Amino acid sequence: MYDPIVDAVVARYHLPGIAVGVIENGRIVYTATRGETVAGSGQPITPQTLFKIASNSKAMTTALLGRLVDEGKLAWDDPVTKYLPDFRMADPWVTQNMRVADLLTHSSGLPEGGGDLMLWPEPNAFTRADIIHGLRYIKPGYSFRSQYQYDNLLYVVAGEVAAAAGGAPYETLMQREVFAPLGLSRCRVGTWDRDAVGNVAQPHYRKDGHNLPMRQDGPTIPAITSDAAGGIRCDLTDMLSWATNWLAPTPAQLQWLSSTQRQVLQSPHMLIPVSNQRRAWDHTHVMAYGYGWRMADVDGEWVVWHTGTLGGMYSMLALLPDRKSGFVFMINGEAEDARTVLGEVLTKHFTAPGDGHGVAWYADALDHEAAQRPAAARAPDTSAATTVAPGSFAWSGRYRDPWFGEITLCPRKDSVQWASRKSPHMHGTVKQLGQRYLVHWDDPAVDLDAWLDPHAGSPPTLTMAKLDPLGDFSSDYEDLHFERIGDCP
Repeated sequence: MYDPIVDAVVARYHLPGIAVGVIENGRIVYTATRGETVAGSGQPITPQTLFKIASNSKAMTTALLGRLVDEGKLAWDDPVTKYLPDFRMADPWVTQNMRVADLLTHSSGLPEGGGDLMLWPEPNAFTRADIIHGLRYIKPGYSFRSQYQYDNLLYVVAGEVAAAAGGAPYETLMQREVFAPLGLSRCRVGTWDRDAVGNVAQPHYRKDGHNLPMRQDGPTIPAITSDAAGGIRCDLTDMLSWATNWLAPTPAQLQWLSSTQRQVLQSPHMLIPVSNQRRAWDHTHVMAYGYGWRMADVDGEWVVWHTGTLGGMYSMLALLPDRKSGFVFMINGEAEDARTVLGEVLTKHFTAPGDGHGVAWYADALDHEAAQRPAAARAPDTSAATTVAPGSFAWSGRYRDPWFGEITLCPRKDSVQWASRKSPHMHGTVKQLGQRYLVHWDDPAVDLDAWLDPHAGSPPTLTMAKLDPLGDFSSDYEDLHFERIGDCP
């Protein structure tokens, strides 16, 4: 029943590897793996292969916080400054009124993806203290608690709140309070030994019809700043155990986390606008965010889910609580459309089994929608862009943004190079397209090039924007505002 669905998605999107599992009425009824940990390696994906689960980490972070609430060490309505006295937002009133719960619902006032360039591309040198300090400089995009705009930084803050309340580093608490009690023996967070653990999938990007590995792990996997927002890795076996804990908890699991806190985590706390596609495909009337979970009505049934996206890794976990059913899958390649299609087809298996629309239908619908986008909503053709000669560029120097820190725009041989002091993968060449400058990144995995707009003044300033207006919001170039602070070294 499920094999043809998985095979069709793998074939349509040329995935390097995938692990899939399905739960029906509280029982695991299907597991499947396809592909390799590294394309061309001959090392097959297995149910024990570790994947980056990316933002599916958020539900584990909120479960940890729920444990601390159950233990009386934390309250959802506590002010964040109770645990982190140096915490500041741009608006002092928001700082004073930000509760622990407000860190979790993407309604803080931060613009979508605000400050994510302190997290990705990874690895970089930004610390959690940098993030807590930098938040005060990010201008709000809307009023506090007025709307949903997805962010990651406040989940990093939430991890530090957990550490302060729990009396141990976030990674220690996650291992002790979540992984160990639930028997998630393969899940990893923080620093660990790649070869001792073994069987680790690597991310891929797609180029010229091939899946190419990117940013492969070294022998030691380091702790990363974004662990609480998206840094956990798990295998299929553990992710199915994690899902089953929510669908059909045992008495021991109900001791691990109370029914009260389970309901709090998976109840609507902030409404999310319903897209036209979701209305058309799923007949959805309401969609919301809980604490680390999304939720919506799909064909008249309640579905609770989350997705994960992290540089060449895609995941999805979905629960249908009333059926005690659900599914999880993880992909080690560029797979945004593949995730949408597979998630839709697996969901329809439960909510509309007579729907009749398979993988090809949904994939074709996405292709058709992309083809209909107006030119203004697409990335421009940059094939005519020319490398800027140092002698013709009047904006060289050292610049600084209050939260992102220092960059240089300096001559190097016959070009001008954009380089970040704290984010080494953000290094690129300045080019000109028409009357406008852009930065083309050297790292092929940093695939969202940026406009670079200098502004005369005293001092001169720089602003940036996505070349592709619909590009991933984590490339939040629009939130940067650089001022010149000196000459090139």
